[in-house]
Amino acid sequence: MTDFIAPTDDILFSLRHVADARRVDGWDDGLASDILGHFAQFAEGVLAPLNAIGDEQCARLVDGRVLMPDGFRDAYAQLAEGGWQGLRAPERFGGMDQSALVASGVSEVFTGANHAMQMVCGLVPGAIETLLHFGTVDQQEAWIPRLASGDVLSTMCLTEAGAGSDLSGIRCKAVRDGSDWRLDGEKVFISGGDQNMSSGVLHLVLARSGSLEDGLKGLSLFLCSAGQGVTVTRIEEKLGLHASPTCQLAFSGAHAELIGVEGDGLRAMFTVMNHARLDVALQGVAHAARASQIATAYAQDRVQGRRKDGSPARLIDHSDVQRMLAEQSSLAIGARAMCHVAFVELERSDRPDLVAFLTPLCKVFSSEAGIKAADLGIQILGGYGYLNEYQMGQVWRDARITSIYEGANGIHERSIATRGLKGPGADQFVDLVQELGGASDIVRSDLATWVEWRDRMRMTDDSEREAHGFAQATAWLLFRACWAKCALVADLHPDPTRIKTLAERVLSS
Repeated sequence: MTDFIAPTDDILFSLRHVADARRVDGWDDGLASDILGHFAQFAEGVLAPLNAIGDEQCARLVDGRVLMPDGFRDAYAQLAEGGWQGLRAPERFGGMDQSALVASGVSEVFTGANHAMQMVCGLVPGAIETLLHFGTVDQQEAWIPRLASGDVLSTMCLTEAGAGSDLSGIRCKAVRDGSDWRLDGEKVFISGGDQNMSSGVLHLVLARSGSLEDGLKGLSLFLCSAGQGVTVTRIEEKLGLHASPTCQLAFSGAHAELIGVEGDGLRAMFTVMNHARLDVALQGVAHAARASQIATAYAQDRVQGRRKDGSPARLIDHSDVQRMLAEQSSLAIGARAMCHVAFVELERSDRPDLVAFLTPLCKVFSSEAGIKAADLGIQILGGYGYLNEYQMGQVWRDARITSIYEGANGIHERSIATRGLKGPGADQFVDLVQELGGASDIVRSDLATWVEWRDRMRMTDDSEREAHGFAQATAWLLFRACWAKCALVADLHPDPTRIKTLAERVLSS
């Protein structure tokens, strides 16, 4: 097994020099580096050693409660004690009040070390953001300090057995009970629906306060504390993320509070969902980086065949292996840059339509990058990649869900090619590509071709038919633009030769 090493140099290079984080008000480079370094040590020493244990033992449902694998409770206690759950929470609620840029680095490292545990902990920032935007003062004061301290973890309860991607089919019913509400119904595929790490769980539940005929307009968002008429009826047996309890929950007269305005639940829930989608993109980056790390270490050590002079060769000496290793690295670095560019735009907040355009783009490309890099890793390791010894199979299994949850990639591709082209975000995307890669003749040529395709897509009545190809081409354009920027600033990386070599490969393909 290859020990996890956080890719802090690559993360800081991307934030500082590719995404240009200094353009964000309040960016403190030294503080960001210190925070990331401290969390990297914690992830390497505490979280990563539990990854294989969690995969083997799985989360278990015992007498109606979910029990986490050995070591997870203690690791979470250390995580909470370190204040990491409140990284983005305002100081007045006991948080660190750090930016999304700093949090993005921490989230990637967390996922690379232990994706299953990150899944259980990772919805808290979105819940806090939702409370800040839509919660009452009383709701904020009641829940944000508990979320920030780690006393409470949160979930996002959308999906039902008959309402997956189509939320208009939600049937979980919300009925008024004086000034509060009662929930009745079932939710499925709820990540972290229960666990024995925190003292409580706050469920954010999308439920029907209106009639079924009202469709999406009949949905409202509610806060519901675990244990008040909420029962875990099962946990799913999954391909990967074995230590992340994916629960089916039954709500039976569960006490709840409305958050935001009745009938406006989807808008409120999108605050959590948009955060989750960018977080999933970073999960893909983390898996690509981890797969690259394992494969590179193995290829450097494994003796296989002979060189032209007859001396023993290592796996990394072979051209085809070099090709696959380079693809892994380029996917990780390029996808990370795409995500960081999106986070900078999010924090600057002067081009919100561009952020809306970039979010599904990053989710699609980065999730597929993680899966592809893990698959290449299995190929590089050969028979040992197919075994469990080096954890490459677990990387692939854990990464595979990222193209499915938080909106299947096909749905996001359709969004890019339809709704995404109607607003100014697609025009601002052109400006962004020029800002990143305008110095590259290849990127300029690709951009000109893309603009022609965009304009044609805007005129057609059947844009969905080309949605997959168009979204993939859009993502590839941004990926290459980010690599053009990497090439320009390569000398600022601790290993500039590596960045220049990878950039040449990407921009010549």
